[in-house]
Amino acid sequence: MVEGYVRFRTRAGRWILLTTVLGSGMATLDGTVVNVALPDLGRDLHAGMSGLQWTINAYTLTLAAFILLGGSLGDRLGRRKIFLVGVAWFALASAACGLAPTTPVLVLARALQGIGGALLVPGSLAIIQATFAPDDRPRAVGAWSGLGGVAAAIGPLLGGWLVEVAGWRWVFLLNLPLAVLVAVTARHVPETRDGGPHGRFDVLGAALAAPALAGLTYGLILAGDGLLPLAAGVVLAVAFVVVETRRSPNALVPVGVFASREFTAVNVVTFVMYAAMGLVFFLLVVQLQVAAGFSPIAAGSAMLPVTILMLLLSSRAGELARRVGPRPLMTGGILGCAAGLLMMSRIGPGSAYLTDVVPAAVVFGLGLSAAVAPLTATVLATAEERYAGVASGVNNALARTGGLLAVAAVPPLVGLTGDAYNSPAGFTHGYRVAMLVCAAMMATAAVITFLTIRRNVLAAAPEPACRSHCAVEAPPLGDLPGDGTRHGAPTGPGPTG
Repeated sequence: MVEGYVRFRTRAGRWILLTTVLGSGMATLDGTVVNVALPDLGRDLHAGMSGLQWTINAYTLTLAAFILLGGSLGDRLGRRKIFLVGVAWFALASAACGLAPTTPVLVLARALQGIGGALLVPGSLAIIQATFAPDDRPRAVGAWSGLGGVAAAIGPLLGGWLVEVAGWRWVFLLNLPLAVLVAVTARHVPETRDGGPHGRFDVLGAALAAPALAGLTYGLILAGDGLLPLAAGVVLAVAFVVVETRRSPNALVPVGVFASREFTAVNVVTFVMYAAMGLVFFLLVVQLQVAAGFSPIAAGSAMLPVTILMLLLSSRAGELARRVGPRPLMTGGILGCAAGLLMMSRIGPGSAYLTDVVPAAVVFGLGLSAAVAPLTATVLATAEERYAGVASGVNNALARTGGLLAVAAVPPLVGLTGDAYNSPAGFTHGYRVAMLVCAAMMATAAVITFLTIRRNVLAAAPEPACRSHCAVEAPPLGDLPGDGTRHGAPTGPGPTG
């Protein structure tokens, strides 16, 4: 037992894991469950291809723009507190999405939903990092990643069932009972916060992030007609980097969090990998309905093998990565994802579920199961513990931004514009080119991983024998300045296992 921390196999550990998985899973589920409803949603609200892109991107944009602020707020004010605020916000915005009468209203509600997600997503992972004993974290993160991956993969299946049985609006209304369940389980989670001194909130950095991403997204969706918003987005993005550099250590993204070369590298890998994944989840279920003639529920079941594999293998991959290092698992897993995407590129008219969809999904799922948990654990292991929320926020922001920009940029470049989702032949051509682009991105991420991630980055550092500062990489175990608690240790009474 490590003093002040929770063990993975205790009752307290199970409650913490359940709460964080349900919370982050609610946001993750919404990121994929909506995709399968896009054709019905588009026809009902008379939306074109750009309307469908904005239905996805409005959520991803605000999630990516404010997730850094969400992580910082959790570190300062209490991770559990901000997590629960995000759950409530997300539920209210989901209700607005379910009742939206027009596409613009839906897009606005989706943007509000993304803000709620930005408050709860980084908090879920930071709670795990702050409450579990150091040698149990890779396994806890693996379980969190695996079950979160299940939420992402099961989303299209659940969405397809809801669209067929109750209509597309229930894809959003589903979040209301889930939010109540999270609020009930969260009372078993201890509060944690960063006990160190803090400066002012970086309001300017937060104010620059959202319009920068909005300009980039709008410009990319408009392709050749969007040069002005694209240029504005680039200028604002550069301004954001300059502001963050000058305001360190009080910046929204402190420069110190990038002190580790591995942390920087694994975030680059995250950006590229999740750009490909975002585009796949956006296009695959639409292709299965438009070109292959699958029903919504059949199209949603395409990722069921991924769900099963993530559930069975991700936690084990996290534990194996602690013993052998993350580099071999991440490199091999990401290459497996690339192979699965090449197989998916062949899906089109006449494709059958068992012979065309399942093999591709199995290969993709095996790769994802091997890569995701080691990647997430590496992000946290290569950042200082006091930056737990910030590190989680940075990684999540880059993952969402990668998917956001890919969904905005690639469809227009491959000819998926206007009412392309009503043309099986035209959509198939653009879809196949897009899958090849995704496979190339995955291969690039694998190469970066192999060249930059050292093998022993997850090796548990030995605890120092003294309570004063010793010459070790980790912070000393003695009391740290601030509220009298160790960074990340529970600040109030929590459950015992």
